[in-house]
Amino acid sequence: MTSADVRDPELPGLLLTTERDALIPLLRSRPDKDFALPTAGCPGWTVRDVLAHCSSALMRVVESRFEKGVFSPECNDRDIAERADWTNARVVDELERGMTEAGPAIAKAGGVLDLVAVGEWVHGGDVRDVLGELGAYAGPGLPHALTLLTRITREQGRLPLHADLDDVDEPLTLGAVSGERTPARFIGDAATLVRLYAGRPVAGRTFELAGAEAAELNIFG
Repeated sequence: MTSADVRDPELPGLLLTTERDALIPLLRSRPDKDFALPTAGCPGWTVRDVLAHCSSALMRVVESRFEKGVFSPECNDRDIAERADWTNARVVDELERGMTEAGPAIAKAGGVLDLVAVGEWVHGGDVRDVLGELGAYAGPGLPHALTLLTRITREQGRLPLHADLDDVDEPLTLGAVSGERTPARFIGDAATLVRLYAGRPVAGRTFELAGAEAAELNIFG
């Protein structure tokens, strides 16, 4: 057993608060028109839609509201619609609260909600990507996200993949190494690896992926 196989219950919350400290000041510095920009990572959603989805999902975690169909596309659309008459500032305030308070609830859940923290961090990347900010799918939360991604892909029994990252010292082994399938190989930067696992666009990015199709890596698909 390696350190990547042992769950750190505090890590999802640390990822969220790290992202909070980077993302919330950025959002509060942007004009309202930026919240109406369409996102590439979530087709059909604007920046505001992504943020409303994130804030509502985290508040569901904080308040333990997990009715049937929670986090389904239909549920997400309802949550966004419920915030349609909110100001952008109110959405950002709720997001800040969710990022601050969701960590303990995720920790107590035993691992079933860890992917929520990763998804929230990825959505922060979606927003940065649209706004042309540096650090989309990277930044200070990257080490925490990669650790979570490594463990989650193993627990989910995803295809094995060996990743040699240009900007991370140690290679990563993701997915379940069972011997039934030769590990795929990725060479490139960490942000591109995250994009692949999150099902985000990678057009124009320089990387090598051998032994697997990009769609096979998507943990949210």
